[in-house]
Amino acid sequence: MSSAPWYLNAERPSLKHQRKWKSDPNYTKSWYDRGAKIFQAEKYRKGACENCGAMTHDAKSCMERPCKKGAKWTNMHIAPDEKIETFELDYDGKRDRWNGYDASTYAHVIERYEARDEARRKYLKEQQLKKLEEKNSKNDGEGEGGGGEDSDEDDDDDELKVDEAKVDESKQMDFAKVEKRVRTTGGGSTGTVRNLRIREDTAKYLLNLDVNSAYYDPKTRSMREDPLPDADPNEKFYEGDNQYRMSGQALEFKQLNIHAWEAFDKGQDIHMQAAPSQAELLFRNYKVIKEKLKSKTKDTIMEKYGNAATEEEIPMELLLGQSERQVEYDRAGRVIKGMETSLPKSKYEEDVFINNHTSVWGSWWKDHQWGYKCCKQTIRNSYCTGAAGIEAAEAATDLMKANIARKATSEDAPAPAEDKKLATWGTEVPEDLVLDEKLLTEALKKEDERRREEKDERKRKYNVRWNDKVTAEEMEAYRMKKVHHDDPMKDFLN
Repeated sequence: MSSAPWYLNAERPSLKHQRKWKSDPNYTKSWYDRGAKIFQAEKYRKGACENCGAMTHDAKSCMERPCKKGAKWTNMHIAPDEKIETFELDYDGKRDRWNGYDASTYAHVIERYEARDEARRKYLKEQQLKKLEEKNSKNDGEGEGGGGEDSDEDDDDDELKVDEAKVDESKQMDFAKVEKRVRTTGGGSTGTVRNLRIREDTAKYLLNLDVNSAYYDPKTRSMREDPLPDADPNEKFYEGDNQYRMSGQALEFKQLNIHAWEAFDKGQDIHMQAAPSQAELLFRNYKVIKEKLKSKTKDTIMEKYGNAATEEEIPMELLLGQSERQVEYDRAGRVIKGMETSLPKSKYEEDVFINNHTSVWGSWWKDHQWGYKCCKQTIRNSYCTGAAGIEAAEAATDLMKANIARKATSEDAPAPAEDKKLATWGTEVPEDLVLDEKLLTEALKKEDERRREEKDERKRKYNVRWNDKVTAEEMEAYRMKKVHHDDPMKDFLN
């Protein structure tokens, strides 16, 4: 509420935090009086600087030349006290870089530049007068000269006339330099980069002031699109940065890069940045080979089909060619009479017999196999055996069938398989095998003790007796205690 509502009958804001209740400090725009002195003492005072004798600073912050014996001990050359001032500046005053600047000091800079220009003009005038005096003395000594010499002397006079404005412009060319830091800890060594834009040219962003025209990037100073697309091309001097990218050497460089990338993808050891000369040489060779291949293809097509664009006239025999042959066609355009239909030709050689065969491969078919009809063989590229081979093959087939039939009749029915019980240790169980229950109980106890010893080595005795003889009861006890890993109930045993 910068103003109170009408019903409060108040002419000022009603809330404290919206009022300007804090009084303004006495801001000032004055600045320090540099170099001003206020008092000159004649002898050293207590608490003054030990070096110069001023009361406004101590020896640590003294800016005078350090003395071997300061003013405290010599009591001589006492420096005057400086003028100490304190100001309470506002926000803008603290940040004003020109605060305290005396504009009258710039007059010294102007005077220095004017003195330099005056000295330059005086020097150039002296040089001009000196050359004119030398020329006059030459003319007096040599007399009259030819017309060519007069013209040369006039040229010399023109050269002697110095345009002061041009001289000043040449001297001021350094103002177009841009200092740039490159490659140092602070940004780089200082190098000079000249701004090549002609100052008389209209800036890109001023060619078309329409908001929806080509975009201008102020950081890179680039405008890719044409700012005036509807203008006459003959009157435009700038058509956008894309014009330079798609014309001249920029387009050739782009094609060179694309060729290097494609060659690298196809296995060529080529890199545009690592070996640019090699990449350019390969690209030139590629263009030469491409042109040769294109011309060769063109010549081949012209030899095969001819060239209608040539000026060679077609013979009259071909233009007015006639024959007495009568050909009849049906409604679909097929030949009915008068022209023999040619058989379709295959790309393979026909009627070629190899290895003494009188028929080709594939002329015989039997039992889902191709073969030769002359010898009835189903093996390709085999040697032909003729009628004798056919008889031998039939005799071998009859003999094989007779052997199969004889074997089928001679074979008896298979004997029934006997169910043999396996012993506990894997051999056949004898019919008279009898296990003693008492010995089996003892064998089970021994098996339990052996398993406990295997789990805990401390329970095994020092002197171990080993017996290689295994009885049927011990083998049965081992089988009964053995853990079968495939048994789904093995976790419930014991």
